Amino acid sequence: MTLIRRFLSTALAASLISFATAADGKQSFATVDMQELFKQYYKTNEAQKQLSVDFARIQKDVNERKAKIRDLNTALESLKKQIDDPSINDSKRQSLTKDAQVQYQDLIALDRECREFEQRRRQALEEKKNQRMRGIFEEIRKLVEEQAKVDNYDFVLDKSGLSQIGVPFILYSKDATDVTAVLLKNLNKDAPAGSLPSDDDKDTKIDLTQPTPTGDDKKDDSKDKKGDSKDKKGDSKDKKGSK
Repeated sequence: MTLIRRFLSTALAASLISFATAADGKQSFATVDMQELFKQYYKTNEAQKQLSVDFARIQKDVNERKAKIRDLNTALESLKKQIDDPSINDSKRQSLTKDAQVQYQDLIALDRECREFEQRRRQALEEKKNQRMRGIFEEIRKLVEEQAKVDNYDFVLDKSGLSQIGVPFILYSKDATDVTAVLLKNLNKDAPAGSLPSDDDKDTKIDLTQPTPTGDDKKDDSKDKKGDSKDKKGDSKDKKGSK
């Protein structure tokens, strides 16, 4: 279940509880698409853009650390080749071995620091994202409540809410009772120029309703390449064997 569905389900559950405990009599109902309001609200768009900037900054810092790890690993591989060189004397080999041991410990420490740094920063970003989403939903909820009082609705139900089996709670409602367009107009009435969501930048910003992306891991790519080279060597051996 996505984050947005969890928030919507909670809000909808509260509405259904109120409905179940209401006194008998004629009631007036309206529906609203909370998911649409959330997506089209200019503050959601602004939050997603800012979080994307924060994520890019984190990824840049992580990539710089990983680049240092790769450089140190390359230097360590070079030392190992020198150590394995049969032409060097024992004294030189011992000296290179000590250097390799020091560099190896540095590599372990740097890798651990990088992973801990990445975990801390991503966790902080995730908490910030959840906080922003809760704040936006609360703003929308208050506006829904105000609109319901103005139009004298007893209940406003979220038609984007889904049951546990993925079926909408509200299977039918008249268009006349849907207040989404009115609420969206009120939500965005004070939107600064250029702050409304558009299709042009949807691929360059973090989606508040989805888990934060983890970014590209170049180390894994290098491992895959090594694995590919080993597979190729294995293939060549098989071909020789077949001859």
